[in-house]
Amino acid sequence: MSLSQNISHPNAKILKEFVAGNETFQKTYFKKHEEQLLDLVREGQNPRALFIGCSDSRVIPDLIVQSNPGDLFVIRNVGNFVAPYKPDEDFHSTAAGIEYAVGVLEVSEIIICGHSHCGAIEALYKTSCDTTMIHTSKWLTLGEKAKSMALLALGINAPREELLRATEHLSIVTQIENLLTYPYVKKLVEEDRLFIHGWYYDIETGGIEYYDPDSYQFRPLSELAN
Repeated sequence: MSLSQNISHPNAKILKEFVAGNETFQKTYFKKHEEQLLDLVREGQNPRALFIGCSDSRVIPDLIVQSNPGDLFVIRNVGNFVAPYKPDEDFHSTAAGIEYAVGVLEVSEIIICGHSHCGAIEALYKTSCDTTMIHTSKWLTLGEKAKSMALLALGINAPREELLRATEHLSIVTQIENLLTYPYVKKLVEEDRLFIHGWYYDIETGGIEYYDPDSYQFRPLSELAN
């Protein structure tokens, strides 16, 4: 068994493309911004925000907001879910990232960004699942509350796509609720030292909506620039 393959392997076309891409990156972007990138090495990172997004390959945080290296501390997982705070010594990847971003990097903003056509949300509505995918099945339960809320609001006979879009939006709100179960997050939010944002990225238009807790609605992100 081999854990890697030489780029001369007949099935290594994708790997060759990545190699060529890195060479282009070094010759173009890295060369043009070398001083800025080396400053991040010398001075360390000081990101503006923690971005919790989905692992979906179509959602690229730095691309959709045109941020620079060093601007975002990024956590990505299936469904952009946040598990409730659990103070034990088990392995908690997302929680560790939140803890580091807030406690060490001292970010002032946390963005939880969901998106349209999310595979994790769609999986909530499938009647059968692969029982061997035990970690995925358990993780997806973090979306069940949003699904229940969508079904309650729209009814079980609502059009499927309408249910999916509603669940995607509602999941962002429920993940914010989960995030606020972290004592150190809640404390900083109450002290107005940390601010949480719920975003919804539409992969068909490139647009982003933000959750407005005052109106209980998602509104165009562009409104915040006015």
